[in-house]
Amino acid sequence: MNTRPPRRERALTEALVEMADTLVADYDVVDLSHRLASHCVDLLPVAAAGLLLIDEHGDLRMLASSNEQARLLELFQLETDQRGPCLEAFHTGHPVLVDDLESNGRRWPAFAFEARRQGIRAVHVLPLRLRAETVGALSLFSNDVTSLSEDDRRLGQALADVATIGILQQRALERSETVIEQLQGALNSRVTIEQAKGVLAERGGIDVDTAFALLRDYAREHRMRLSDLARSVGVDRVVAADVLRRRSG
Repeated sequence: MNTRPPRRERALTEALVEMADTLVADYDVVDLSHRLASHCVDLLPVAAAGLLLIDEHGDLRMLASSNEQARLLELFQLETDQRGPCLEAFHTGHPVLVDDLESNGRRWPAFAFEARRQGIRAVHVLPLRLRAETVGALSLFSNDVTSLSEDDRRLGQALADVATIGILQQRALERSETVIEQLQGALNSRVTIEQAKGVLAERGGIDVDTAFALLRDYAREHRMRLSDLARSVGVDRVVAADVLRRRSG
């Protein structure tokens, strides 16, 4: 009798353990957020995932994405008419589930058009919420017209909840100024990571998704914060070259 758990169950356990391991006194919000996006793509029937987070003014900003497609769609909502399913989920604090953007995306015509142009046919957005406080939104993008099953929705929400707890640690909840400082620091780190991706892509002649995968894997292998490694890549050509050598490793 085979008593081994199914593959997805094992993967889910590993994902939750890995994310829980980041919830220590000096954890990295950016690394946690990128792991959340990656795990969503691995565990759920979606093509891409993105994470929006509030800044010190209470406005949403892009923090993490599983690939360039998700990053561009998140930024599109923020930089155009400030309308879209991701923003709606954040402002209402409730999931926004759109199985078919062509027929059900009329509330956000500009976003729906851009998403379809990039090959996205469905989007499901889950709020990052703890009690009455919503700090962001997790967007799940699909290339096909599809619904998210109740089990998949609950799984995605569970992953989002772990990330939310990580972002809003108890000590940060006790002082709102600390929350703002931590979240703003995470957003600043995201910019550093984007710059490092560009450096690696240019020097290695690779696309930005491959550059990010190399960056992420190198950080994990060397037990480094993603943001710390990104800063080193930006100022040290030797470090950048070492990261790029993983392609042939």
